[in-house]
Amino acid sequence: MLNTYFRVIVGTMVLLSVVFSVYVSPYWMWFTVFIGVNLIQSAFTKWCLLETILVRLGVKKEGGSCSSC
Repeated sequence: MLNTYFRVIVGTMVLLSVVFSVYVSPYWMWFTVFIGVNLIQSAFTKWCLLETILVRLGVKKEGGSCSSC
């Protein structure tokens, strides 16, 4: 279940930041860069802030972390 929530949230954030960068300000692309850097960081450190937040909100882990998506 954790992987499903993670993918939906990250995908939504990327799509929203691209839409905002087209219609609001090109500076929204920095948010997309931030998301990408966090995904790369979590692959090396095996720690993901979004995973920590979701677990504290009560989402059950099914095995594997978001860094192994």
